[in-house]
Amino acid sequence: MRFATCFLMTLSLFATGITSADEPVTLRVGLAESDITPPMGFPMAGYYHERLAEGTIDPLNAKAIVFRDGDRAAALVVCDLIGISTDLSREVRRRASMATGIPAEHIVISATHSHTAPDYMKELYLYLGKKEQEPLRAKYIEKLIGGPVDAITQAHASAVPSKLAAGAAMQTTPVAFNRRFVMRDGSVRTWQSLSNPEVVRAAGPIDSKIELLTVRDPENGSVRGVFSNFALHLDTVGGMRWSADYPFFIERTLRASLGPNVVSIFGTGCCGDINHVDPASTVRNKADFIGGSIGDSIGRQIDELKPLKETRLTVQSRTVQLPLEESTREEVERSVEIVEKARRGEKVEFFDHVTAYKKLILDQLLHSEPHVKAEDHITWGLSRSLAGIGPALPVDVTVMTIGDEVAIVCLPGEVFVELGLAIKQGSPFETTMIVELSNAVETIYIPHRAAYAGGSYEVTNSALQPGGGEVLVQTALELLREAASQK
Repeated sequence: MRFATCFLMTLSLFATGITSADEPVTLRVGLAESDITPPMGFPMAGYYHERLAEGTIDPLNAKAIVFRDGDRAAALVVCDLIGISTDLSREVRRRASMATGIPAEHIVISATHSHTAPDYMKELYLYLGKKEQEPLRAKYIEKLIGGPVDAITQAHASAVPSKLAAGAAMQTTPVAFNRRFVMRDGSVRTWQSLSNPEVVRAAGPIDSKIELLTVRDPENGSVRGVFSNFALHLDTVGGMRWSADYPFFIERTLRASLGPNVVSIFGTGCCGDINHVDPASTVRNKADFIGGSIGDSIGRQIDELKPLKETRLTVQSRTVQLPLEESTREEVERSVEIVEKARRGEKVEFFDHVTAYKKLILDQLLHSEPHVKAEDHITWGLSRSLAGIGPALPVDVTVMTIGDEVAIVCLPGEVFVELGLAIKQGSPFETTMIVELSNAVETIYIPHRAAYAGGSYEVTNSALQPGGGEVLVQTALELLREAASQK
């Protein structure tokens, strides 16, 4: 397992905690990464049928950043995975907390949402239940849990006084597009082309800002790590080989200009309704173009970022209850028929398949005695932590702030861009990074209220009743204001 650790400095500087410019440095920061690439033959995520990996394009990693301010600490580890199940987050946070002393509620594990990553949830479910499974799959689950824990532990141990700067770059080359469209009949449809005469306009905005936080060696000013945050769905590679998708090319671009040991951590922004497909073109941007373009945008702004003079750390986390949709016996029985029909290779309407899968997930969450045995029919969505949880899903909203200028907001699920923009608009912190798919993916999509009226794919594939997204916005803003008041 390989680790990239940052922030080596002279012994005298370490002892005094003073930068070369005689500015006090109190915040210690550590970075590390760990390989979590699965073996060939492990199931791949992203779709509604089993796909077994045939090789690797580029490695999957867990990348951690740890902040230490006196006896207060926080950790964020971003993994090249399609999502973070509650089972995985609880196990990683528990083990990492035991290894480092960081409170579990101050540890966040997030996913980039790569679709060329493992479909691990059933295998994790079997592993945690000590049930029989293929040895190759069980061995990988041990690696999947251990990788993020090792990255956090290494980052925590290597944290040293560091110089931070923050700000934003604008992504002017078009790589992100709202994928929902208002139609002439008043409905909303996903994945349309502007060549369709029934399309009126995009149903929502995009967020062109790339929020940035850089970590430098306080002695020589060299960049040791870049934490970037941009709202763009990851599903640009495809195929049957493992790939971290466009964040891999962000890293490659930054390393070409800043040095081969720079740790690039990419946090996926609120992009539940954003993807890479230009509705005005028949040509789709590919991962290397997207990642290279974003990396270039970051590189042009690196030296213009604002140094942070005050780096006091605050960490706050709050659990909120998000009401779940219903899943009746009749719906579950019908869902089993649809899923099994699809498994046999028979033709199934796509939205019916999506709904059926969701209803089977909801059945095990809502009911202490589910109508069917979900593990017989689905792979992702299985949960030991949340089995029989009832009519509302408990999820965490975590806010980390650095001084009075930087905030990192961590939200569950695939969040619509409008909700992320609302948090940024109301945040008292100039640089507000919003990282979705943190600690829980069982919400699936999180639309805003108005989107439920329009319908289409993201609404069909949300486990929540309307209003859950607004609860997240309200909670995030309350935590941000509480943090700002602690100046």
